Amino acid sequence: MMAVPSREEPAASNLATRWVSRAVMALALTLVSVTASEATNTPCSGAKGGISGCQGETFICNDGSVSASKRSCSAYMGGAVGLLGSPPAEMTPTVSGECSCRSGAYCTGPRGGRYCISDNGKKSYLRK
Repeated sequence: MMAVPSREEPAASNLATRWVSRAVMALALTLVSVTASEATNTPCSGAKGGISGCQGETFICNDGSVSASKRSCSAYMGGAVGLLGSPPAEMTPTVSGECSCRSGAYCTGPRGGRYCISDNGKKSYLRK
């Protein structure tokens, strides 16, 4: 005799399939949200190699360039102050032609752009 398939079996496997797919979807959403929350932008991130120090409110990166971050470097670094409690000096226009980012001086280009020279010899532009 031939067995008649029960209608309850496919419904049970269909319910299990739905449960598994919902569990996988919930797990995937959790992993995406954790990864997105950990991926914050920080000054001097990526190829710039992290923060070397501050020149006033400007971040100086480990590669010798300046960061375009709008954050305050002194506030970000914990309110770092200079010698004798004075605030760190801001980047200043150069008088001698020395525009190294680490020196704290910048040059002004022919169209008014402010830049300094990073350790690898490339121009690193300051925010306006």
